[in-house]
Amino acid sequence: EKMVEMRASRRDYKKGIDAIEGRRRRDNHVVQLRKNKKEEGMMKRRAMTTTAEVNSLATIDATNTSDVNNTTEKKMYTKIDLPGLMQIFATESTNNSRILEAVRGIRKMLSVEVNPPVNEVIDCGALPILVELLKKVDSNDILFEAAWALTNVASTDKTRNVVDSGAVPHLINLLLCKGADVREQSAWCLGNIAGDSPDLRTYVLECGGMGPLLKNIAEPESESLLNNCVWALSNFCRGKPQPDLDLVAAAIPYLAGILQRPSGDALMDACWALSYLSDGDDTRIDAVMNSGVVPDIVSFLGSGKANVVTPALRTLGNFVSGNDKQTQSVLDAGVLNYVPALLEHERKNIRKETCWLLSNIAAGTKAQIGIVVDSNTMSTVVGLVNDSPWDVRKEATWVVSNIATGGKDSDVLAIVQMGAIEAICSVLEASDAKITLVGLEAIENIFRVGERNGKNEEYLQIVHECDGLDIIEKLQEHKNEEIYEKAVSIIEAYFGVEENVEDENLVPNIEGDTFSFGIPNKKADGMDGESTQPQQPLQTYNFNF
Repeated sequence: EKMVEMRASRRDYKKGIDAIEGRRRRDNHVVQLRKNKKEEGMMKRRAMTTTAEVNSLATIDATNTSDVNNTTEKKMYTKIDLPGLMQIFATESTNNSRILEAVRGIRKMLSVEVNPPVNEVIDCGALPILVELLKKVDSNDILFEAAWALTNVASTDKTRNVVDSGAVPHLINLLLCKGADVREQSAWCLGNIAGDSPDLRTYVLECGGMGPLLKNIAEPESESLLNNCVWALSNFCRGKPQPDLDLVAAAIPYLAGILQRPSGDALMDACWALSYLSDGDDTRIDAVMNSGVVPDIVSFLGSGKANVVTPALRTLGNFVSGNDKQTQSVLDAGVLNYVPALLEHERKNIRKETCWLLSNIAAGTKAQIGIVVDSNTMSTVVGLVNDSPWDVRKEATWVVSNIATGGKDSDVLAIVQMGAIEAICSVLEASDAKITLVGLEAIENIFRVGERNGKNEEYLQIVHECDGLDIIEKLQEHKNEEIYEKAVSIIEAYFGVEENVEDENLVPNIEGDTFSFGIPNKKADGMDGESTQPQQPLQTYNFNF
């Protein structure tokens, strides 16, 4: 029987209808979350003049560069100044004051908020010069300005130009330099590069970027340095295809340590990094869970801070997508204590992620499913299937379906009492074929449970009353073959007509060389038997050929 086959391989079942589909669902979640810049933060960030200028001024050696400060800090540079600045690089390469003036001018024009002249800076040949200046260890200020300028180029769609200019190895070296501001700016630039694409992320990792970055996280000289390094680290861990676990596993204990901090951007970015690292097979999940982060991440669900709750949900959802032991660890940490409030959160994305987490738990063992049903959450979930934005309805449908197809009879009977049949019928006409099929399988298994427990007459009546039968009948014409076959199977098994009824009503009798059509005596309700009402004599209509 199909249910036996499905439960025989828990991973197949846990991911939804099959393992491939389950993996696709998780990937889609990540893609969608990455489009939510407000909650997750930008994959790339540009350093604006107004926010970082103070740090620059604070690190300048007044005895050597005071004249430069008086001129370049006040002057507004534009692309028309590029020829003059490039001339300084060409003719005064040994004059650090003049070089600082030129590199700062380029940095300032790249830091404007609207339409920075990135293409013009690249076209004039400035990038190789800026990269070369990353070697100028005798001037912290030049290092800082050059790294800042490259950071802002890397924050655009010209990131690969920075990499092709040879910047990455030098930026990694600067993560270990004396100047904290230079280390921070170098981490920022590397974070932008790693956030551009999986291949550039892997390149940064293969160049050895992880170790020096972690050293700054372990011994941060300032809160700002820590925040930027943890943000860069989250970009080192993100992206599909994922980086090899060997390249990023060293980050896990450092991220676990960040979770002990009370709040801040570093905490948020650490949670996102852990969500990327735990998105995968049981080996990846174990690598994160074995660091002892489960209780902390579960506790973040009650923080009241949406920018922390969201990645915490994502990480826990990954954990419970693993094996039974991993799922049980999350349950033992008390995750379900926070679920009722999250299901009613004002943010749609949090409601959706909470349902996704529940759907993975509900794809676990029968005991784990029972814990979900007993947790005072399912009435709300059923309500979300009935009435919520589609993204939320879809995930809530997976929760109900997983319980209906994998739970004990008592759990299935319980969710039916909460309105599961009506809710599932409400999504059967969805344009999402996968959800329609999931819904049909849930209905089919509810009927099986109903048969075993003498409830099917009641359940069939519920389907009738919520127009579910009409919907299932229409699905017999669905273009998706699996949906068509499932709808036909349900109709034939539970709503089939009496045998020979079609023949009695529609097939003509053959009498010799004539055909006679007539309507046999039936009760008013269509059932076989003698009618209690006088019957009109049967009329026949003969056609001779």
